[in-house]
Amino acid sequence: MTERVSMVAAGQMPPLIEGAGLPPAAATRTVYRVLANNPTVLNVVSAQIQTLIRNNSLPHRLRELTIMRIGWVTGSVYEWTSHWRICMELGIPPEDVLAVRDWRACERLSAADRVVLRATDETLAGKTISDETWAEITRHVTIPGQQVELVVDIANWVFASILLRNLKIPLEDGIMPWPPDGARPASADD
Repeated sequence: MTERVSMVAAGQMPPLIEGAGLPPAAATRTVYRVLANNPTVLNVVSAQIQTLIRNNSLPHRLRELTIMRIGWVTGSVYEWTSHWRICMELGIPPEDVLAVRDWRACERLSAADRVVLRATDETLAGKTISDETWAEITRHVTIPGQQVELVVDIANWVFASILLRNLKIPLEDGIMPWPPDGARPASADD
């Protein structure tokens, strides 16, 4: 896949990454190199993503399963591939991550996992999270701030998927797509 907007040269990235409050390693990430064409947008997008990843209160597992479901349903290879690595770093079992592909047919996911995935699917279908689903969410995610964060997480990673797919941001060199088995959803256009 070739990006629609050229990446900023690697040598120009350090001050832009520093200005966005990102770690130095972010200078090599293709998503940031494309966003760096507009430093204001880079700052806004990276601040939101970093807040949701580093300063979150929602359990990491629920956040990451949500992101993986969005990546799968929308066919976002960058989202799936990047967050696969995050899931592995967090110790989420690969079988649990793969279960988001067809979560309704999988017995291994917890009730909390399942209701968060149901809320994600309802949102992806262009709907409001149903009252029934919300009532169940509140049994598993009891802190109001975490409930808000869950909705923001879903919205943020749907936004990220739209951004990644429409700008056709490629994976970094040497990264294999659709880990661990290369299976890709019908919605993938890479």
